[in-house]
Amino acid sequence: MKAFSYERAANPAAAAARAAQVPGSKFVAGGTNLLDLMKLEIETPVHLIDVNGLGLDKIVETPEGGLRIGALVRNTDLAAHERVRRDYGVLTRALVAGASGQLRNKATTAGNLLQRTRCPYFYDTAQPCNKRTPGAGCAALGVGAFSRQLGIIGTSDACIATHPSDMAVALRALDAVVETVTSVGATRRIPLEEFYRLPGDTPERETVLMEGEIITAVTLPPPVGGRHAYYKARDRASYAFALVSVALVRQADGAGRVALGGVAPMPWRAAEADAELPNGAHAVMARLLHGARPTEENAFKITLAERTLAGMLAED
Repeated sequence: MKAFSYERAANPAAAAARAAQVPGSKFVAGGTNLLDLMKLEIETPVHLIDVNGLGLDKIVETPEGGLRIGALVRNTDLAAHERVRRDYGVLTRALVAGASGQLRNKATTAGNLLQRTRCPYFYDTAQPCNKRTPGAGCAALGVGAFSRQLGIIGTSDACIATHPSDMAVALRALDAVVETVTSVGATRRIPLEEFYRLPGDTPERETVLMEGEIITAVTLPPPVGGRHAYYKARDRASYAFALVSVALVRQADGAGRVALGGVAPMPWRAAEADAELPNGAHAVMARLLHGARPTEENAFKITLAERTLAGMLAED
């Protein structure tokens, strides 16, 4: 691990301003992903800004009847919250499906959204990776590469990595909004559907956050009711990232929302696919995965996603 300096931030605006003043700064809270990457020298921040003391660890009701979830709310506390369990059950189910109890006790809402890909070539510093070193190339697209766990849609010729968060998939199904403070003290509200960037030619740029900008909260709209479900297909029963995950919110009339994880660089959802829910899983996936570009190793994800959703719909 390379040497770095450290400070504790006094408030969100000060944290954002300081991050912009010191190029190469990173915010740290739970550190469950960042510290691992620093040990491997994949992330090499010159300065860490500790944000644990900013008071962003509360869950409160909004005037509209939704919830505002502080950026520092731990995953365990969010999953166990009474309102979340009652009105946003897909979120609780997604959180419990992620990582381990010990990690959920430390991991934060903002950190979960910002965690980096688990692509094996991103983690192997002996291999070229455009996300880790822009312009280096993508080993996952090389001859004989291992791509079974990687993306099938929303990818590019520069990167086929997937976003690893379970929580983000559920939040996408719930139409969550990310609240931030910029380096000049301005606030922004960014719908989650606009928060992540597709890789294109710049896979190292994963979100629309500006230099120094800090997440302060995630807001959920009033609950939509209906049945909430989250299913994660993976290689082992726990502590594994999704091959395919499906977040489903479905009303009694058959309408609803579907979001996928494990298939793209971001939680994957499309309004035209949601509209096909009354017509069954095949119709939904035909829309949702239209234009998919799987490799030979991960083409099975198209069938797996459809069968996973079909099984969930059959439970109604």
